[in-house]
Amino acid sequence: MTTVLAPPAALDRWEQRLQTAAHPVAYRLLRAVAARGPVVRVPRVGVVVSDAALAREVLCDTVNFTKTGPGSPADLWTPVLGPSVLLNMEGPDHTALRRRLSGLFTPGYVSALCARVLAQPLADLTRRLRAGEEVDLVRVAQICAGAAICEIVGMPVEPDRFAAAHAEASEVTKMVRLWRHSMTGRQVTRAREVLGSLTASAVAAYRAGSEETLPGRLRGLGLDEEEARGAVGAFLLTGTETLVSFIPRLVALCHDSGWLGGGGLSRLGDGHDGTSDGGRSGPAPGLDAVVEEALRVTVPSPVMLRSVAGPTTVGGVPVAPGDRIVIATLLCAQAYGPFAPERPHPPELRRLWFGAGPHFCLGMPLAMAQIHAVLDAVRTAGPTTVTGRRAARRVLIPGYARLDLKLRSVM
Repeated sequence: MTTVLAPPAALDRWEQRLQTAAHPVAYRLLRAVAARGPVVRVPRVGVVVSDAALAREVLCDTVNFTKTGPGSPADLWTPVLGPSVLLNMEGPDHTALRRRLSGLFTPGYVSALCARVLAQPLADLTRRLRAGEEVDLVRVAQICAGAAICEIVGMPVEPDRFAAAHAEASEVTKMVRLWRHSMTGRQVTRAREVLGSLTASAVAAYRAGSEETLPGRLRGLGLDEEEARGAVGAFLLTGTETLVSFIPRLVALCHDSGWLGGGGLSRLGDGHDGTSDGGRSGPAPGLDAVVEEALRVTVPSPVMLRSVAGPTTVGGVPVAPGDRIVIATLLCAQAYGPFAPERPHPPELRRLWFGAGPHFCLGMPLAMAQIHAVLDAVRTAGPTTVTGRRAARRVLIPGYARLDLKLRSVM
């Protein structure tokens, strides 16, 4: 498919505001580049790919495109996290580590985990909404994402502490810039300090060696203490920021587009064959379809990086070893139009925001379990509406700094 960007008026205005608040220069630059074609070479940035089919080809071709060469994720994260954290690995070592960690992210395991660690904060969410309180969904998402990740990596689950911890993790991720291939020496030092504080408790879990925790499993794989600590840091960075961004944006999209209808999220069906029209005529999608479509519009990983390992072409454009490939996942997905949960996703697009090939997001089942757990708590409370919001500025993953919800019946 050739990328054809929807005109600005056709896109959700709040989603545009979130993008420009997070990346006022980079977002406009990428849109301007994509308008010139699906594959465009941009000085200082790299070869920008904004077509879903071509992006999938690149992500699945680990012979010609790697996460460990110049301009790849390894340039950004290896100085901070060390060499063995999945997101900067390739080949047999990556495959072996991923296989051993996969047991931590089976649907059964993550469902049980969410039921265990999210029960109290989500019960509080439902109770507060039913009592007529205005609830900041961003704060709730921070607590829930933190509780689940802390459980996995062996850190104490302290919901009152997690908002600050999330801010510290965001301090690291917001150092990343599209035109900068690596962090500065000062940034690397600061990032190590922040992650050192956040992962201190994981050292005890590593030494205990329990296979129920990520540090314990990494110890069983033969990683030393510092390597395991780096891997824990990677899960903290990737496993919290995206969820805290997505959950409020999902609810806001449903509110702004009319899919909440007059009855709130509680009117959406549970499965793929929805039972409500959501305020529209004709069959309505189920909750799963609405979530998948919101993922397409928001894109948890708006940009993915690869380094060219061997001479080849991308969409007819020649690339050479050392070239940086910038997959503009956000634009690949937005090319398919505005939020429309009733429209199925084509094969080349399906879950591209979680990656493709051997690097498809290992934590996807955990993310989906948390998303559905929070939505179930909101739906249980009754029909809700968004009463206020504020965009987050200068963050890596665009999102809301605040999104207030309240029951319609008590306004």
